[in-house]
Amino acid sequence: MAVSLTEAAAGQVRAHLEKRGRGLGLRLGVKTTGCSGMAYVLEFADSVEEDDQVFEDKGVKVVIAPKSLAYLDGAELDYGREGLNEGFRFTNPNEKARCGCGESFSI
Repeated sequence: MAVSLTEAAAGQVRAHLEKRGRGLGLRLGVKTTGCSGMAYVLEFADSVEEDDQVFEDKGVKVVIAPKSLAYLDGAELDYGREGLNEGFRFTNPNEKARCGCGESFSI
């Protein structure tokens, strides 16, 4: 199933990669942290490890390590503005709960 990107998210990633001048795509993952247990990690992918899973959506390569794929499979990455806040947001069907501040989630 993999991870999908909205057009807004894909456009934002492409713009940042172009401005940065290098990078293969976007690396997504999860880490243990926060009051609910896990947090999303987004960073530029400059290389792909042998066991990484690579997907492409709307012209953007998405790189995910195998240990994170189980938590991200089926998720959608969006980008939007709400008031003074803007940024990437995940819609993840695997989430069971999210902390009050929205920084972490549990599966």
